Amino acid sequence: MNSTQPSSSITEGGLVRPMFELAWPIVVIQLLQVTYNVADTFWLGRLSSDAVGAMSVAFPLIFFLISIAGGFTTAGSILVAQYTGADSEGSAGKVAGQILSFVALLSVILGILGFFLTEPMLTLMPSQAATTDDIIPLARDYMEVFFLGLPFLFGFFVFSSLMRGYGNTRTPMRIMFVSVVINVVLDPILIFGVGPIEGIGIKGAALATISARAIATVLGLYVLFVARAGPDVQIDDLVPDLSYIWDIVRIGTPSALEQSTSAMAMITLTAMVVQFAPPVVSAYGLGNRLASLVFLPAMGLGRATNTMVGQNLGAEKPGRAERAVWLAAKVGTVVMLVVAIVAALFPEPIVGVFMATGSPEAEMTIEFGSDYLRIRSVEFAFMALLQVLLGAYRGAGNTKTAMAFSMVTLWLGRVPVVYYLAFVRDMGPSGIWFGMAIGNVVGAITAALWFTRGTWKQTVIEDSSVAITDGEGD
Repeated sequence: MNSTQPSSSITEGGLVRPMFELAWPIVVIQLLQVTYNVADTFWLGRLSSDAVGAMSVAFPLIFFLISIAGGFTTAGSILVAQYTGADSEGSAGKVAGQILSFVALLSVILGILGFFLTEPMLTLMPSQAATTDDIIPLARDYMEVFFLGLPFLFGFFVFSSLMRGYGNTRTPMRIMFVSVVINVVLDPILIFGVGPIEGIGIKGAALATISARAIATVLGLYVLFVARAGPDVQIDDLVPDLSYIWDIVRIGTPSALEQSTSAMAMITLTAMVVQFAPPVVSAYGLGNRLASLVFLPAMGLGRATNTMVGQNLGAEKPGRAERAVWLAAKVGTVVMLVVAIVAALFPEPIVGVFMATGSPEAEMTIEFGSDYLRIRSVEFAFMALLQVLLGAYRGAGNTKTAMAFSMVTLWLGRVPVVYYLAFVRDMGPSGIWFGMAIGNVVGAITAALWFTRGTWKQTVIEDSSVAITDGEGD
């Protein structure tokens, strides 16, 4: 028996409670997601500074291939949200099944490609001699193991996305918690070894993550097909249906392009960073992981906005959808201002937690990483606004607009500014940190100006060609 439809509170009554109930489990899920990365960084930081640097190099390359399929999980969340808001439970289950089978096939293909392309991708990455000798081989070891387990990674991504669109964010949170505990336990065992188990270094970090994700995927499939706590997916729904696949491709392609171009921007930035000494590379990777941690409230509100907008537009209540967006934007901005103050005042103790080897390289990494966190704190409030607005565009199915503003943020506001400040103005690492902060400021301002035009208020399910105006619904 399927669980009670969650859309009633999302499309009716006050906005604060449903927004909070959606957002806090998403924030916890994101926190647990970051815990994967933090646990890896924590233990690898005790292995060597080079191991942390290898993660800095590997992540954007991994993210590039992940992003290709990731856009289609976004399409699943959008479609499930709008069908659920329109009280079309059968269609929500059907599209959920189509997303599962489509992304499963895609993840297998990408995992195979990633394994065989690891060496060529790393060879193309320009780097300083010391980085090439000490960091690149470790990055290769990590990536090859990770790509072999890619389908397990995507299994949970798809499950979490579908449940978010349905309005059930607590179940994925619980499963994510189990998965993280498993990862935290496996990390030191597989990296360093214990008893008869021999440690395998950085490969162990990748294997721990993939093993934990595999368990999360199995639990997610149990929830969908046995416990029936989400969209009503039937086994027959897994059989490809071209009409649904077309909708998935049409809506998901801009998101896939958005994520892949974001990954390309990360790769471009990494290619700039590896021109510097290994401590700068390590500080960049460590700083990015800390940034992903402090951005959690903004990311959670952005994804909650996705569901709020999707279900309310599906229920033909565009006015309520817009009010939800501004509520999330105000809350996110205030919260991130508080986080920014803490990060600006205490960067050294925050960064120092993750570098405990006591070597000169570790001390330099802490110094550079502290500058990174202090400088980037200026963008935190803008990051909250940008994530909420991107969530609104995606919730409406307007993934092309979300893609456009992501590209403005990265390719106009970040990559060229980083290059100019770091290399043309010769500001070094500080130029990289400043350039990264400027990107989100530019993106947030342009996205907000465009949002006020109100042209985003339309659905992408049945009769998607007819825009919803402010006069329709709440």
